[in-house]
Amino acid sequence: MKKITFMLTFLVLTVSCKKEKKEISNNEVALTTMQKNINEYVPVTLTSDLSKLTDNQRKMITILIKASDIMNGLFWYETYGDKDALLNSIDDNDTKRFVEINYGPWDRLKADKPFVKGVGEKPAGANFYPVDMTKEEFNAASFEGKSSLYTFVRRDDNGNLYAIPYHKQFEKEVTEVSQLLLEASKLADNEGLKTYLELRAQAVLNDEYQASDLAWMNMKTNVLDIVIGPIETYEDQLFGNKAAHEAYVLIKDQEWSARLAHFTSYLPELQKGLPVDDAYKQETPGTDSDLNAYDVVYYAGDANSGGKTIAINLPNDEEVQLQKGTRRVQLKNAMKAKFDKIMVPIADVLIDSSQLKHITFDAFFANTMFHEVAHGLGIKNTINGKGTVRTALQQYASALEEGKADILGLYMVQQLHLKGELTNDFKDNMVTFMAGIFRSVRFGASDAHGIANMIRFNYFKEEGAFTRNEDGTFKVNFDKMEVAMRDLSNLILTLQGNGDYEGVAKLVAEKGIVTKSLQADLDRLRLANIPVDVVFNQGVDVLGL
Repeated sequence: MKKITFMLTFLVLTVSCKKEKKEISNNEVALTTMQKNINEYVPVTLTSDLSKLTDNQRKMITILIKASDIMNGLFWYETYGDKDALLNSIDDNDTKRFVEINYGPWDRLKADKPFVKGVGEKPAGANFYPVDMTKEEFNAASFEGKSSLYTFVRRDDNGNLYAIPYHKQFEKEVTEVSQLLLEASKLADNEGLKTYLELRAQAVLNDEYQASDLAWMNMKTNVLDIVIGPIETYEDQLFGNKAAHEAYVLIKDQEWSARLAHFTSYLPELQKGLPVDDAYKQETPGTDSDLNAYDVVYYAGDANSGGKTIAINLPNDEEVQLQKGTRRVQLKNAMKAKFDKIMVPIADVLIDSSQLKHITFDAFFANTMFHEVAHGLGIKNTINGKGTVRTALQQYASALEEGKADILGLYMVQQLHLKGELTNDFKDNMVTFMAGIFRSVRFGASDAHGIANMIRFNYFKEEGAFTRNEDGTFKVNFDKMEVAMRDLSNLILTLQGNGDYEGVAKLVAEKGIVTKSLQADLDRLRLANIPVDVVFNQGVDVLGL
């Protein structure tokens, strides 16, 4: 009887297990392509400790989020055009959700591949230029505001090109933003923040941002902060010249910021020690730069599209950089979320088990931080009369600049280790840096950061900075990585200083690509259900305001 009971129990369990496996299998099959795409983003709630804020500061956050939210609509126009028309043409809710994540019908994590039926390739110039405009036509044309960061290029009734300033195209929206920034300024008890908000309120009305950028650099003791306006030029992949609207609402982490403050004093010394000929390091970086850690409580516009940034380095104005330096903003809460939910799982799959001990958040934080600091090093103006590096390298400028910041950031970490300023094992930084390439390249190789990642990966591979084991894991060769780090720094700085457009184009064509073998390894991360990036639960309600 016991034997019969046992057999019946065994059969029930077996059938039950098979049924469960079948259900799981059916559920996997039932997932649509769009659901799989959405699952590549892991939800993260953006919060911060608001208990130390004053009543006025809490009120300011609400107002600043309202102003930031307007950036979403402006960026939609810049990257695509008519958001409502696109969403209304789609019946499937999952597709609509994925459109919202990408701010358009192109998958930002898959080289801007279109995913909405009937939609073609994304125009290189997004919606900043007429779709039928060629680079040759633009270069040959002469009209006011042509090369401004803050104009759209359009055709008149005769087909001729002309420019319309952002503040004219978005007159209604920027007027509201300006009023909200002024409203927030009246609540500010910090004079530096008050001045910045007042000047930024004026800047959005006339697209003259330098005065507010200088004011932003001058304020030091503020607890709240907002980055808002047309800022980065990555969305313009035709010329890399038109800035896109975005916003971040920030709360400074005073304790972490105090730890970082003294590093900026080393910038002139680090500039002199760059591994490149003297001609390429004659510029002196501003020492009024800031290294600060923040909790970010709201992303909007360009900042919120596709892959999310975890650190920013601003202002981009070269004159402000040379005069005042830059502020390096580390978005600590977003950074920690990516490390825990994405970086560590990636390392478990792709990093040699003997080196997993070198994957640390402190190294991830330092690598990310000094990437932003390194934007202030090197060269902003060519040495041969070709103008600024950005002008000379056109659409390749952003990719090479990101590559420079990545590699010089690691160089800075190394130098600060040698000075005793950083005390953890430098091997932590190198292995975490390697794992970081895998994390970042999953965003795709079409944008500036993706191209920079692939150039670095393929260069390191050729120089033997890492090896791939038979089990598909990667192992850093520490001595060779340090040599490759110096040599790649020299190459990038030389290309920038020479304004060598053809040389950079060749580098991008040869090394800015994802090879089949690497793609196979990246596919293993997808099969392991490791998310590619984060999507935020954010806003006034989430913060309890």
